[in-house]
Order: sequence, then C-alpha cells, then structure tokens
Amino acid sequence: MDKDGIMQKVFQGTAIFSVLILFLICVYFFAGGLPAVGKIGFFPLILGKEWSPSDVPPQFGILPMILGSIYVTIGAMIFGIPVGIFSAVFLAKYCPARLYRLLKPATDLLAGIPSVVYGFFGLIVLVPLVRNLFGGTGMSLLTAAVILGIMILPTIIGVSEAAIRAVPDTYYENARALGASQERSLFFVVFPAAGRGIGAGIILGIGRAIGETMAVIMVAGNQARIPQGILKGVRTLTSNIVIEMGYASDLHRGALFATALVLFVLVLLLNITVVFYKGEL
Repeated sequence: MDKDGIMQKVFQGTAIFSVLILFLICVYFFAGGLPAVGKIGFFPLILGKEWSPSDVPPQFGILPMILGSIYVTIGAMIFGIPVGIFSAVFLAKYCPARLYRLLKPATDLLAGIPSVVYGFFGLIVLVPLVRNLFGGTGMSLLTAAVILGIMILPTIIGVSEAAIRAVPDTYYENARALGASQERSLFFVVFPAAGRGIGAGIILGIGRAIGETMAVIMVAGNQARIPQGILKGVRTLTSNIVIEMGYASDLHRGALFATALVLFVLVLLLNITVVFYKGEL
C-alpha cells in the first residue's frame, strides 16, 4: 500500500473514531437519564417549577433552569451579535493592514482564555459594577449575559469575517460602480451574500453560550427559581449539574443526568441546525 492509501486509512479511522465517541456519549447520557425521566415523568421534569431534592417527596422540575439558560443566552445574543458582526465587518473591509495584524490575533486570543478567567473577571469587575449602577447583589442574569456575550465574540467574529471575505469582490465593485455608497454596498449586497455563514456563526455562538458553565456559576447567583428579572439571580442547566453532582445519589443523580440529557439534546439540535443552514445536508 502506498503512502496515499495509508493516509486515507488513517483519516478514515480517525473519522470513525470521532463518530464512535459521539455515539458512546449519546448512549451514556440516555442510559443515565432515561430511567430518571421514566420515574419522574417527562412533563413533571420539563415543566416542573420546583427543584427541591431534599423535600419529601423530592421535586425535580427543571423549568427554572431551562428558562435561566434561555434568558441568559438571549441576553448574550443581544450583546454579542451586534458587536461581533460589526467587528467582523470592520476587520474584513475597513481595518488597515497594520492594525489588522494586531486586532485579529487579539480576537482569536479571546477564544483561548479559560472560562474561569472570564468568571473571575466578572466576579471582580462586573458584579460590583452592576451592583453599584443598578442595585441588588450584582450576581444576576444581566451580569451572566454580559460575560457570555463577551465569550461568544470570537466565534461570531471569526466565522462572520470568513463569510464576508468569501464573497467575491465583484459584488462590492459592481455595487460601487452603480453608484452605491461603501456602506450600502456592504450591508445591502455583500452582507446578504454572506448571510449563511454569518447565521452559522451566530448559531455556533448560541451553542457556546448555552453550554457554558464555570463563568456562569461565578456570576449568576445560582438560584433555582423562575427568573424574576435581569437583576435577580438565575441558575442554568449547566450550573445545576455542576453544583449538585458532587453529592447527588439515587434519583437525585438520575435527575441531574436527565438535565444533562436535555442540555445535550438542545446543543445537538443547534449543531444540526448549523449543518442544515449551511446546506451541508
């Protein structure tokens, strides 16, 4: 077998191994979560408003955590999407070459910062800032949303910039030749042409936000109740798992597996949405 054949087998083996790992993760989550869903009940689990494992009988409703994850993710989108897209437009079309060599590595570096560092920044800087400006404890939905908005910026900026640069220059040049201004050419010609790539970047950013754990734990307040406002504490699905898995047992542990299963399905649906949105299926 020649070198090309050997490398083809190597690549094929790594691809199969990756699919096998995903399959094993699915089996692990379903095996751990489905028995608990059967005991608790699907609708009492998903729509239940009380999470009280110590009560008799225990209550395992994860609706507060589902809403907490959704609200925090929406807040992160409100902050991160406009900043990310406009930053991508600047880097792709406006940024001078010398400044680009500085800004591009800086935005990429944001993706490499550990989430605990973001959480520490939020705890030391943003929590006191929110507390002084708006009142409350500062550990709130608002603080968590801002932190997640910052964390999803590298994903949105990187994918959106690549999508904008992939649009042929003739689109922009023809629009300019017809008398359109620079901004109109970008936002009414180039931007729609790059829409699929930009949309994929946004969906990937949402997946990053909804799956984040450590930074949210440090700034969100972690109160297992229906969110009461942007200045009140919330608990997300990921936080609920991490906070209680260390001492959970029996049905409580199974309920946490069911929580992880719900989160896994949400993230999986988001990734499938990206694949379909980009037209790869």
